[in-house]
Amino acid sequence: MSNTETSLVWSEADQRAVDTARVLAADAVEKVGNGHPGTAISLAPAAYLLFQRHLRHDPSDADWLGRDRFILSPGHTSLTLYLQLFLSGYGLEMKDLEALRTWGALTPGHPEYGHTAGVEMTTGPLGQGLATSVGFAYAQRRLRGLFDAEAPAGTSPFDHRVYVIASDGDLQEGVTAEASSLAGHQQLGNLVVIYDDNKISIEDDTDVAFTEDVLARYEAYGWHTQKVDWTKTGEYVEDLDALDAAIKAAEAETSKPSIISLRTIIGWPSPGKQNTGGIHGSKLGAEELAGLKTVLGFDPEEHFAIDADVLAHARSVSERGAAAHAEWDAAMSAWRERTSPELVAEYERITRGEFPDGWLDSLPVFEAGKAVSTRVASGQVINAVAPVLPELWGGSADLAGSNNTTIEGAKSFNPVEWTTKSWNADPAGRVLHFGIREHAAAAIVNGIVTSSTTRAFSGTFLIFSDYQRPAIRLSALMGIPSIYVWTHDSIGLGEDGPTHQPVEQLASLRAIPNLDVIRPADANETAQAWRRMLEIQDHPTGIVLTRQNVPTFPRGEEGFASAELVSRGGYTLKDASTGAPEVILIGTGSEVQLAVEAQAALEAEGVPTRVVSMPSIEWFRAQGAEYRELVLPAAVRARVAVEAASSQGWHEFVGDAGRLVTLDHFGASADEKTLYTEFGITTAAVIEAARASLAASA
Repeated sequence: MSNTETSLVWSEADQRAVDTARVLAADAVEKVGNGHPGTAISLAPAAYLLFQRHLRHDPSDADWLGRDRFILSPGHTSLTLYLQLFLSGYGLEMKDLEALRTWGALTPGHPEYGHTAGVEMTTGPLGQGLATSVGFAYAQRRLRGLFDAEAPAGTSPFDHRVYVIASDGDLQEGVTAEASSLAGHQQLGNLVVIYDDNKISIEDDTDVAFTEDVLARYEAYGWHTQKVDWTKTGEYVEDLDALDAAIKAAEAETSKPSIISLRTIIGWPSPGKQNTGGIHGSKLGAEELAGLKTVLGFDPEEHFAIDADVLAHARSVSERGAAAHAEWDAAMSAWRERTSPELVAEYERITRGEFPDGWLDSLPVFEAGKAVSTRVASGQVINAVAPVLPELWGGSADLAGSNNTTIEGAKSFNPVEWTTKSWNADPAGRVLHFGIREHAAAAIVNGIVTSSTTRAFSGTFLIFSDYQRPAIRLSALMGIPSIYVWTHDSIGLGEDGPTHQPVEQLASLRAIPNLDVIRPADANETAQAWRRMLEIQDHPTGIVLTRQNVPTFPRGEEGFASAELVSRGGYTLKDASTGAPEVILIGTGSEVQLAVEAQAALEAEGVPTRVVSMPSIEWFRAQGAEYRELVLPAAVRARVAVEAASSQGWHEFVGDAGRLVTLDHFGASADEKTLYTEFGITTAAVIEAARASLAASA
């Protein structure tokens, strides 16, 4: 569906479709009584131009792999997207527009991934759409490099573009600066952004806070920049020829991402509220709505109406989409013919989200008795499975050596000219370098896994998950399988001190619905945690890893259970030596060893003691009540939980007679042994807590 015309052909039916979209946007917000009509009114021609003339898409198949992607970064103007989905024939009908922002509607207040056909990602938190779109562009380049690297540019069925509409608010958010800098560095010529420069936000004129030269900034990032100003004549003229020409120029620029600054007037041509903050986030009101319809030649008394011929004209885009889809199918058939059967089979497996036969044999088994940090174990797991899972890729926010996230021997995902002494670059490389941009790292991984079936991960210190939180939350909301690798998980990181020692982060991450947080106790738990994380494809996971060495337990010996039970979230690591336990010690991560040591002391005193490793509270909660009762029987009220982090959340598992050995204050700068001792997270403290719990439960 690429547009090869030298000039734009724009019919009366096209203009009527655009104007109908404007009044429908106003009608929808007016009916529900709240919403954001302004930009939906003024962006109608730009969005319609994209959907009708530039996007390669097939409304009959919203998930077609060969489609271009469109992301509406300012999700508050959701009607900008919904109206094009309605006009194009994605399944939205007039009743859905009438149900805007109401319970169960296909038209929620902000676009939601997986809820409405044609919505590529959930947007609303400003900046996330544009930042995540960079990940969309990453994924396209990686897939092309994996499966069709030798095809000339523009000829491969793996070629597609990513189009974005962004707002002033998006460009003010810091995450877009991070991601846009990376997009320029990566020379993502498949990314086209239309920046709606309307100079209005909730506080009215953006001059109160935003006066920078946006295009100069993006030129400095390495972007191709253009400006289309519909106000330049002194009168507002929607020069669609100029915008169309700019989009074509952006499409032709394949060595840089492109941004087009489109100067609009918000709410035009609403007679009284255009160009004001008042039209940004509230209904027009009956008088203003009637005025808008009158200006555009519509009946003020008529609501939610569209001429049948206008709708038919707009929906004829489906015919062009079907033709483009057929062309792509032919191109895919030709690719299959010229490509090795093994590579075709690999593509089909990855596209189905399946694993190769025997892949579990690649998981390492770690030697008992050898102390190793879980971050090192994680790096070894990544490198063990990487040869059999080419879909796995990722990297770190400038902490590769600390996070152990590098796939050894793999090239960096970078233009060749960014080869350094340490890293060989390849445009389709496998090792991601995010620089010190933790927020963008998370958003870009979100884009990769949302737009492809490859599996991507990002690494940083656990403390810096705070910088990533909006993107983490969005991945959980969308239900996408992003993987976050967080190392240096506690005061165990030592001398870097309280700025780098996480305390409340585990509890705050566990509070995010639909996010699994896994803190393995030893190297073999780490391997099994990676297995389960890779198997999960409908929500994100984060693995939390130690800097310091921890013992590797003798699985299957001395009473220690198999690490494969990690998938249960919590399991009996080592049971009481005789009879039912009188006290249960629950630990995570590096503190499980304290529970094991405490068990030995208590058993020596004649107290039957069970040790439960709880690497993932979320996975444990997902088990049936019968299994949870088996691990934590209600009859055993004496319980202790030990974790070098906030106590928040642990009362659920220890109950009213239980005791906690946790950390509810910030750390300090000292070696790890001193810190654990001074802060009372010790074997002795666990033993004392167990005795207190036994007394309380008697």
